Amino acid sequence: MNLESRPPGRMITSDEGDGAVQPLWLRDIPASADLWSQFRAEHATSGLWPLLLDSPDPYDPAFRPWAGGELFPERMSSPADHDPEALLARRWRDHTTTDKDDDMFTAKERAAVTAPFGQTWPGTAPGRAPCADPDAMAGQYARTFLVRNPHARLGLVSAPRGADALTACGWDGSLNYDSATATFSAVVRDWEERFGARVVGLGFSTLHLSVAAPPNGLDGALNIAAEHFAFCPDTHLAGRPSHLGRLCRAPHRSELLGVLVGLIIDEDRSWHLIDEAGHFGRGTPPARSGRRGCAA
Repeated sequence: MNLESRPPGRMITSDEGDGAVQPLWLRDIPASADLWSQFRAEHATSGLWPLLLDSPDPYDPAFRPWAGGELFPERMSSPADHDPEALLARRWRDHTTTDKDDDMFTAKERAAVTAPFGQTWPGTAPGRAPCADPDAMAGQYARTFLVRNPHARLGLVSAPRGADALTACGWDGSLNYDSATATFSAVVRDWEERFGARVVGLGFSTLHLSVAAPPNGLDGALNIAAEHFAFCPDTHLAGRPSHLGRLCRAPHRSELLGVLVGLIIDEDRSWHLIDEAGHFGRGTPPARSGRRGCAA
């Protein structure tokens, strides 16, 4: 990893194996949006993808999972080994199937969560031309992210693209839903192509994306909400049966759908990016040896 131009920081050694793998460089102080954008602009020549890294407890010296090395690149497969649409279709089937022996929802309630599609996978949404330069949008989102997460630190990962940085650094944040982080990298690769998505940051169990080609209407947003559900169903389930939500409640409640896909709709009926596309959090992290889950 070529880090000649890096500010003060250190290489992080993976917990796995004999300590020979160092998948991540981590800055020791809070990040700045300008520095993130600088490394993002240099990625084509440096090969280093910048990440804004957050932790459940920014005052913990371990700055979990980053500073303590809770990273497992040795376990990762390649994103190229996974077909993104097949993955989403499989997860949709898994998440919409009722398990009578272990289910917090009745069959009717579970079908309501993914209405109007029910158990029928609608397929992926068509791609759109970006309404802004994807990299410029990522820089804007980095600034917004740091306002909300001022203790986030800069991390650098050797990866050919942002989606692959999840796997390259050995991030384990989605383990309760799929132990293969590369499957999530494969889907995010596809979102990079179809929607101008860019990976901006990671938390203990959260993924933060910017999106330069958001949907321009309710129908497009509904299909993307379905993809988000397949990617990480806790966006809609969230363990709260009394707030079933549905993918689309009613035409006059389209602003609720906007929240699901990271958008809001304003008075002139145009859509605006306001938040990240995916989250994988459970709130309080488990013990060091525990597993993490997804809640997007």
